[in-house]
Amino acid sequence: MNMSSTHKYVKDYPRPQWLREDWQLLNGEWGFRFDDQFEGERSKWFNELKGDRKIQVPFTYETKASGIGEETFHPCVWYERSVSIPESASNKRVLLHFQAVDYLAKLWVNGVYVGSHEGGYAAFSFDITDALQAGDNRLTVRVEDSNSTMQPRGKQRWVEKNFGCWYVQTTGIWQSVWLEYVDALHVDHAKITPRLGDAAVTFEYELGDTVRSYEGLTLQTIIRFNGELIRSNETSVDRKFLKVDLSVMNDTKEWKIHAWHPNHPNLYDAEVILKKDGKPVDTVYSYFGMRHIEIKGHTIVLNSHPLYQRLLLDQGYWEDTHLTPPSEEAIIEDIDKTLALGFNGVRKHQKLEDPRYLYWADRKGLLVWSEIAAAYEFGDDAVQRFTKEWMEVVRQHYNHPSIITWVPFNESWGIAQIANNRKQQQFTEAIYHLTKSFDQMRPVVVNDGWEHTISDIITLHDYEETGPALEARYTDKDHLLSNDIAHNGHRFPFAEGYGYKGQPVIISEYGGIAFTSEDGWGYGNQVKNEEEFLARYESITQAIKNLDYVSGFCYTQLTDVQQEVNGLLTINREPKVDVERIHKINKQ
Repeated sequence: MNMSSTHKYVKDYPRPQWLREDWQLLNGEWGFRFDDQFEGERSKWFNELKGDRKIQVPFTYETKASGIGEETFHPCVWYERSVSIPESASNKRVLLHFQAVDYLAKLWVNGVYVGSHEGGYAAFSFDITDALQAGDNRLTVRVEDSNSTMQPRGKQRWVEKNFGCWYVQTTGIWQSVWLEYVDALHVDHAKITPRLGDAAVTFEYELGDTVRSYEGLTLQTIIRFNGELIRSNETSVDRKFLKVDLSVMNDTKEWKIHAWHPNHPNLYDAEVILKKDGKPVDTVYSYFGMRHIEIKGHTIVLNSHPLYQRLLLDQGYWEDTHLTPPSEEAIIEDIDKTLALGFNGVRKHQKLEDPRYLYWADRKGLLVWSEIAAAYEFGDDAVQRFTKEWMEVVRQHYNHPSIITWVPFNESWGIAQIANNRKQQQFTEAIYHLTKSFDQMRPVVVNDGWEHTISDIITLHDYEETGPALEARYTDKDHLLSNDIAHNGHRFPFAEGYGYKGQPVIISEYGGIAFTSEDGWGYGNQVKNEEEFLARYESITQAIKNLDYVSGFCYTQLTDVQQEVNGLLTINREPKVDVERIHKINKQ
């Protein structure tokens, strides 16, 4: 694999796929205060917090890295810090970005209420310009969380102690906070769609809300590959939304077009320049990958070639920082170790990962299944919360070539009666079609594991311990997928009223092997030593690979997570088994 590079890369930049040069990171020490009685807003803490603690943002108070390390649930927390705006930005709009805050965030600047955002995993921003003053400016953030099981929470516990595969909750700011300085005339967003068959790419631009007049505005899009110019286009701007189609066909190179694939993750650079009367007022650097995903019968196809997926379940937890990556180096380490183990992708389980992770997955050629955090109770409140946040996430992460599958639902979590409840079935159908209305490139898996309604891939979870038993269960494909028998003795592959339509099949959870010497749990009987581990791993993995109609697998999991000790690595990323032998088994 030859790792691609991008023309613009800035270490620790929180959103690498939409990069400006004028920005300020606000991670670090903030004032902090618990508000268990919800008195802060009534008492106007936004005028002066008088925080009795300090916290290291972006680590939540539950983590050691935050400097607090208290795991007790607190339903409301406050943050405060001062920031000075540089003189060079005096004529700019000032945008305050939050990459993720769990769950309901409210913002005041110098005591002036600016806005709010609900949702623990999607990024959001505020234009704080009109609330700023000369000198120091006080940023105050109130975050409210809950133990509601109608709130999309993923693997976060809603009771006092950890249980099963649910872990310490995440409350408050848990990804980067940063300022960005932009002209009033600026480009807010670009949806980038590669069209490999046409050797072209489509940019759908959205200008910022502060653009009041389009007179004299033009937008230039420059595409480069490895620093060499491929195409440049400049067009007049007459409305907030603008669509630009560009060819990437180029005769200066023998291949004419450079496709993105795990074996050669080629990336094109895009430079976007908004001009007023010919003078640049906003410059943004981005990138894209030319690749095409489709379903052909029972095969998943990437760039016209069948794709066998060797995925690794990855929950993205660290011992001292929980859901928050401790550093960009830690992100790169996880990707490198996943690839070294012989996997070509990950299923990011019950978590939306840091945009820097997706950037490095794009660069290194790691396939990603993007799965959102689940709610655990069905109701109108859950439907509304989930739908809003899901579509925010799909829009924010759409441009990453590494993401090749969307997974909105997992194991009937939050839709417990989907097997025969028409209302819950219709909810999953709605999310499927809503996703497709925005993204027709990628497959959508509806209810990963069992009880599928409509789904582009049929995924099954099976923690059988022996290869022969596993292979025997799946030998008769028609019988297995007929819904005549409960899969693995406890769940049917389809909800009532649905059936197999010839889709690809993937065993999207299996394995989960743990050692008897470990304090915690894995799936099935724990093994005594490395040889027992490798023997079981090879037996069940080879059994799946022997099934010619199965398009791939996803092993549970990359690392241990708190009380769940079935990782190939410890939570501190130390290998528990020989990496080369796992690599050989995966690729043989």
